[in-house]
Amino acid sequence: MRDRVGRWPLVGRGTELDAFAVALANPECRGFVVGGPAGVGKSRLAEECLDRAAAAGFRVGRATASAAAGAVPLRAIAHLLPAGVDLSDPVAGFAAVVSGLAAGPGQRRWVLLVDDAHLLDAASAVLSRQLMDAGAVLLIGTVRTGEPHGRAVTALRGGDEVSRVDLTVLAPERTEALLQAVLGGPVDRRTVHELSVASGGNVLYLRELVLGALSAGDLTEDGEIWHLREGRLPGTARLAEGVGTRLATAARAGRPVLELLALCEPLPLDDAESLAPPRTLTALERAGLIRVVQDRRRVTVTLAHPLYAEVLRAGLPVLRRRTLLLDQAARVEAGGARRRGDLLRVATWRLAATGTADPALLVQAAVLARHAHGYHQTVSLLTALPEKHHTTATGLMLGNALFEMGRWDEAEAALAQADARAVDEQDKLAVTLVRTTNLLWSNAPLTEALAVNDAALAGTTGPADRRKLEINEGFMRIAAGGPARGLALLEDLETEVGDASDVNVRLRGAWMKPFGLAPVGRTGEAAAWAERAHAGHRQVDEHALVSHPAVQRIPLVLALGEAGRLPEALREGERAYAELVAADSVVRVWMAVFLGRVEWLAGHPVTARGWWAEAAALARGIDHVMALRPVLGGLAACAAVLGDLGAAGTLLAEYRALPPLAPGLLSTGEERLGEAWLLAARGHLGEARSLLTAAAGSARTTGHVTGEALLLTDVARLGGAGDAADRLAELALGCDGALAPARAGLAAALADDDPGRLLQAADACQAVGADLLAAEAATAAAVAWRRAHAPRRASAMAHRAAAALARCEGARTPLLTTAQATEPLTAREQEIALFAAAGHTSKDIAEVLALSVRTVDNHLQRAYAKLGVTTRRELARTLHPVPPVPPVPPVPPVPPGRVRASRAPSVVEHDRERQCA
Repeated sequence: MRDRVGRWPLVGRGTELDAFAVALANPECRGFVVGGPAGVGKSRLAEECLDRAAAAGFRVGRATASAAAGAVPLRAIAHLLPAGVDLSDPVAGFAAVVSGLAAGPGQRRWVLLVDDAHLLDAASAVLSRQLMDAGAVLLIGTVRTGEPHGRAVTALRGGDEVSRVDLTVLAPERTEALLQAVLGGPVDRRTVHELSVASGGNVLYLRELVLGALSAGDLTEDGEIWHLREGRLPGTARLAEGVGTRLATAARAGRPVLELLALCEPLPLDDAESLAPPRTLTALERAGLIRVVQDRRRVTVTLAHPLYAEVLRAGLPVLRRRTLLLDQAARVEAGGARRRGDLLRVATWRLAATGTADPALLVQAAVLARHAHGYHQTVSLLTALPEKHHTTATGLMLGNALFEMGRWDEAEAALAQADARAVDEQDKLAVTLVRTTNLLWSNAPLTEALAVNDAALAGTTGPADRRKLEINEGFMRIAAGGPARGLALLEDLETEVGDASDVNVRLRGAWMKPFGLAPVGRTGEAAAWAERAHAGHRQVDEHALVSHPAVQRIPLVLALGEAGRLPEALREGERAYAELVAADSVVRVWMAVFLGRVEWLAGHPVTARGWWAEAAALARGIDHVMALRPVLGGLAACAAVLGDLGAAGTLLAEYRALPPLAPGLLSTGEERLGEAWLLAARGHLGEARSLLTAAAGSARTTGHVTGEALLLTDVARLGGAGDAADRLAELALGCDGALAPARAGLAAALADDDPGRLLQAADACQAVGADLLAAEAATAAAVAWRRAHAPRRASAMAHRAAAALARCEGARTPLLTTAQATEPLTAREQEIALFAAAGHTSKDIAEVLALSVRTVDNHLQRAYAKLGVTTRRELARTLHPVPPVPPVPPVPPVPPGRVRASRAPSVVEHDRERQCA
């Protein structure tokens, strides 16, 4: 942590630095003032400006004004004054200072930084202004917004020759960029969200929060991404002292309002005025401690910063806290608790004050909390409900909230109790719907969840209710990787969406149907279904006991991606993911999975790795193996394509330690991508193709058409285009959208080695946003044109490939690594060169490929000549592989059944040469 305590990097202030560069270059400019509230980074920006001035050859100095220094004239800048100047006569003395500072090597003027310039004493301000007017000094001053200052300081900051920029708090995206720069790696979105909200975008507060979380071990990195332990956001003593000092500026009469806001904000203005007169509230607002907001006829009061509440609550004695909470609850109840959410607020306050509340109030509040997707609050309220007051409805609500939080075992216990209390078929049905999903998500085999559904079906007589259980079975089969069987059960769902009486069944079926349609190539229908489901969910959200409406965007991302609308898929997914993070729904893990998949399809392995790392961290935290298995495969594939073979091996070791489960919402076989691309990176192209071909066969067996196409496309990219082209062309005929034809066109062009067709393939891949496929197609076209002795066309295609590759975040694939050869490598030369570059001996290569050592050496010598190298070391540098590592024993298989997932040891997993053959 020590290296993160010092000065933080400057992020998101490019516009302000450009403005300073203009000011510095302008000889007529006399000052550059940085304004803004406390903690937004004024001093940090000013320091960067001073550093840039020094680097440009200016003489630089620095002074810090303060209230203490302001009591003594010239004390703040005394250390900058020339020695021997007599200031007893201010007129003559100031002139001597100007003359002394103007002289110097090269006659370069001074750039003087005055931090907190609003606190300068009048004499220092007047002298500084004279230095500015004389052109001896360019002043960089920081001033705090809203702070009082004298006329001399006003003159210092004014005039057309003084440039000014005003800083605001960091937006969430800038907060994310700063955190990544400080921590040296990606940070998950929930952590960014929590730190952004808690700090309010204030850089000073953010710094202390990060340092506190690092020191407490609550902000950690798992090898891929930084994440904050849930429910933990410790600060530092310095942060508490700073905020406490800020709050201490409030008049004593305003303290009760601040304390009540810390416990019960937002407050109606009338309630705040019952504790303090209007003039006191006005003073608090002017001091920046509270914020008054008017929304139509309603006026509410909140604290001006989230951390104010944390510090105020920490200093409240227990009895004072209890009194404030109970008095406010009584105040709202006396007003009739008419506003939406009043019952929830009253119940929460009474529970926090006394540990209990009226059972009827607790239930009403829990209903409000659950329908607002306040899962933690729902659990708190229902956990406080005495056992004798629990019903099937409360148990169902509790189980559902626990499910949404990823607490599967607790959810199962609550749902089992709810089932035991069920008195009729409707109760049983409602419990079954949630319980089966909880089982499926919690690593239980599909058969166990289906058995629960079948048992409910056996005890259900009404045709409408039996149909709901059939829809539920369709939901589960698609969720477990069986799109064809699931779609058959949801076939007539479209008419039922308008007529079904149970909104939860409707929304579950409508959510899952696009997940079945997209994998079988019906991407247009899938996207339309997802759009309708999202709109319908928004309309009935207050009455539904299902996840946040934004989850309906998850299948939309899948559908848009498979249709070849990759940029649109990313825009929709990122927007919905932010909603799910704010709602703290663990179902967002699947949105992260599919966003990573879309970025992989686009050929952006670094960004894909970030999304999949976020999904992996969340899946580990909630023990969600169904998502973790494909995510680890995807992470390993990204690492392999980026040349990080050690990380790829570690991730695959963790993957192999997981229990075997159904593939989930991704197609069968896709989880093998990591193994295949690691084999390819190590030169085992034949084994990689064999693995991918087998994986594609698995996808075909389960009806995952688009998954099969993805895997066969990679077979083509790794030298098997002739084997994959016909099947990809067949698949393209059965899929709508532009991605499937683009894949088929690429494979056919690679198989024919036709530069014209490769150019068309590059165009088609680029049109759907598949940058890496476009780069590979253009590279292959350049090689083919070179072979055809058409250097101009080859050069044009090479430039085209470079432009596409620049968007691929450092990806390296076999199609790209041999493109720099003066003559094209044959497939065999390429394969042997990659083996040799990975450190394998000719004898080892001969054994793997069933060739003689002499044949291997002959191919290798021809590859050397074409690549312009003479040794294996030069070959390795040219093709950029990572040296191989020795093998370790394979991970023992895990028995099937319901097994808790666990992280593999943090050691590098070493692939055996033939384990994936």
